[in-house]
Amino acid sequence: MTVQSPAASSPAAAAPARGRRRLNFGLISAALFMFFVTWSLSWSLFSIWLTQDIGLTPGRSSLVIGANSIGCLVTMPVYGFLQDRLGLRKNLLYWIGALMLLVGPVYIYVYGPLLKAHFALGLVVGSAYLAMAFAVAVATLESYAERLSRFHGFEFGRARMFGSLGWAAATFLAGRLFTIDPDLTFWAASGTAVVFVGLLVAIRVTDGRRAAAVDHAAASVSLADVAALLRYPAFWGLLLFVVAVTATYNTYDAMFPSYFSSLFATDADGNRMYSDLNSVQVFLEAGGMALAPFLVNRLGPKKSLLVSGCIMATRIFLSGIVTDPVAISAVKLLHAVELPIMLIAIFKYVNRHFEPRLSSTIYLIGFQMATQAGAAVISPLAGLGYDRLGYAPTYLAMSALVASFTLVSVFTLRADTKGTHGLPAVGAAEDRSPAAV
Repeated sequence: MTVQSPAASSPAAAAPARGRRRLNFGLISAALFMFFVTWSLSWSLFSIWLTQDIGLTPGRSSLVIGANSIGCLVTMPVYGFLQDRLGLRKNLLYWIGALMLLVGPVYIYVYGPLLKAHFALGLVVGSAYLAMAFAVAVATLESYAERLSRFHGFEFGRARMFGSLGWAAATFLAGRLFTIDPDLTFWAASGTAVVFVGLLVAIRVTDGRRAAAVDHAAASVSLADVAALLRYPAFWGLLLFVVAVTATYNTYDAMFPSYFSSLFATDADGNRMYSDLNSVQVFLEAGGMALAPFLVNRLGPKKSLLVSGCIMATRIFLSGIVTDPVAISAVKLLHAVELPIMLIAIFKYVNRHFEPRLSSTIYLIGFQMATQAGAAVISPLAGLGYDRLGYAPTYLAMSALVASFTLVSVFTLRADTKGTHGLPAVGAAEDRSPAAV
């Protein structure tokens, strides 16, 4: 436990600390907002870009999404380990910001042309770039923000809410820019990335003694600590839920925009309607991010994860039986309920059952990497289903898979009442003090 000097605990010293805490909360919230703006501009209409602008079939588009998942599998353990070693330092986030600045040129002059002329090479290049700049980067930024929230004592969900608002605002704009010229969305993304980098630079942790303790705990993280996770029953229970439930849902959700737009008279009408609906959904999601901590704290992380699994199964099932555009729009809005519960529950599950100094590694490997591993296998199979059976029958099969493994997870996820009791020690000693964040 960190011991503060009398000077550090005096009212005179506390006032600047509170000011920096409020400032850092505002800066990390704004950084999340701008990251999601940039990501949404380049990704929210990705499957539509693949099918309508690049000219790929739904099956080939699923291969692209599967390849992106493989790129994430390679990147996630590296990012997770590095961020745990860095603690509250931002070196890795600066690298991510530099990649984000290049999003416009990469999509327009590299990724798109390669997918058209050299499909296999495009898969490799695109999956590597998108993983490092966005798909894995978002988990790294969320993990950093959650660690900062524990350091300063604010709820992570309150800051993450601004990420959802950023996605909503950008998706509304992306649909209109895409209708004019898809390239405009990618140039706009490079522009918003500039603001994101500026916000990162402004975040500073000035509580010297506590920050030094965090850095010391981070420096003690080793590959042996990461390997020791494989001895944790709680880790395997989390992996099963994520691979079988979350990965299947994400595979479904990645191609949902193409299915949704196909229900309208023209592609332009479908694209515009999806853009508007997605904006509404994510605005509702932002409200959910503010409210979800209260629900998760009441139910506990395990029950909250199971609730999110039930919502995922319900949404996929309804997508397989509903064809009316208005009804399918209502189904889309269930995502605004599921995502906040799942995301807050995952972090609280990790912090309850694992050592805090390994939070980035566990979040990126136990949740994000497992999701991508599942998607890498499920996406090609889903693509075959889309091409041979159609969207609706494939969705019904996916909903049955999600419902079945949500039921299994009742028994395989670790009970919240157990906490870390009975789990093998990681590293030389376990430190669950604030300094271990």
